Amino acid sequence: MTLDCEPFRERAAAALLAARDRTRTLTGCVEDPDLIAQHSPLMSPLVWDLAHIGNQEEQWLLRTVGGLDALRPDIDSVYDAFEHPRAERPALPLLAPAEARGYVAEVRGRVLDVLERAELHGAPLLSAGFAFGMIAQHEQQHDETMLITHQLRAGPPVLGAPDPPAAPAGPLPSEVLVPGGPFLMGTSTEPWALDNERPAHRRSVPPFFLDATPVSNGAYQRFIDDGGYDEARWWDPQGWAQVRAHRLRAPLFWRREGRQWLRRRFGVTEPVPPDEPVLHVSWYEADAYARWAGRRLPTEAEWEKAARHDPATGRDRRYPWGDADPTPERANLGQRHLRPAPVGAYPEGASPLGVHQLIGDVWEWTASDFLPYPGFAAFPYREYSEVFFGSAHKVLRGGSFGVDPVACRGTFRNWDLPVRRQIFAGFRTARDAGPARDGA
Repeated sequence: MTLDCEPFRERAAAALLAARDRTRTLTGCVEDPDLIAQHSPLMSPLVWDLAHIGNQEEQWLLRTVGGLDALRPDIDSVYDAFEHPRAERPALPLLAPAEARGYVAEVRGRVLDVLERAELHGAPLLSAGFAFGMIAQHEQQHDETMLITHQLRAGPPVLGAPDPPAAPAGPLPSEVLVPGGPFLMGTSTEPWALDNERPAHRRSVPPFFLDATPVSNGAYQRFIDDGGYDEARWWDPQGWAQVRAHRLRAPLFWRREGRQWLRRRFGVTEPVPPDEPVLHVSWYEADAYARWAGRRLPTEAEWEKAARHDPATGRDRRYPWGDADPTPERANLGQRHLRPAPVGAYPEGASPLGVHQLIGDVWEWTASDFLPYPGFAAFPYREYSEVFFGSAHKVLRGGSFGVDPVACRGTFRNWDLPVRRQIFAGFRTARDAGPARDGA
């Protein structure tokens, strides 16, 4: 039987074109000096991200998949993310903005020719168009990184988007009981899943309670008002050291003016909306809030069970709502809005148990270290996941308003250092469903 490659070819072309449209938006809305500037030592200049996107695409899709000669082997080292830390990248011999735009355009034109004639089956790199999907995800991940740079950038706003939908009227339960038992974690069938999502394996968790929505700004403000940043007992020792060393008093980009909290969001200063998920908090801040609230962060396995498992059927879905791809009615993704939606805003995206906004709005910190699954095999290169495994990085799940659907699914794993605050991260909390407390 011959595999029909056309659906994968069409999907890959659409994903690559969508990513490039977004890249153009993020790099075309500012003048060249802003592209060249480093707006924070935590981030690369935007022009580095732009050319890096093209260089990765050239290396994987033109040279490796297409078997073509290198266009610019002289810049491979310049755009090697492991060779040069972000703080050092402005000093590199970077392509100028016009040259970078020309380079990525030339690479893309040739890539579409390669895609048109590629046999998308057989070798793992080609099967179902994996390499093309990997590069589309890579570009979208850098688009989210560039969006973070725009948030750190000083000056007037240059990006715009409509507000997200309001939450439906009526209260939601504060928490949901997730039954204990086994489920299938990870995937062995999602064609563009990355190596750290694989393989699918049985996992079992005890019953637990999980917040029905992410923790809101209003809830987090009560932690602040109760002296949360003044009490060492709520904090991991390393987190408390960060609080003291940097005099942390609130999430990044918040400031107090009289009795009101304000935030800066993509060049606009506005009152902090109490009903949105809290954003720009580190793992240490999320963990401290959870302890203050008498709760804890969910483990990665708990998060995935709540997001994918349907207790009524025993099936493990691709997404909380089912197997269908995300839509604007189900999740806040893809930079469609430049902020999280109010908690409870996407009832069509809720899980069978009634857990809301597990996909989109904010990345959610979990309690878990970033570790390989049983049977993990690095593919197609160690530097994507394997070199980050260990206790230094914490897992985030779910995706933010700044991540594209191609790089977001129920099995997708993100990770970062627990001190990171510039990323679009929030959290929700959990608690054990033990007989002593719940009568279960």
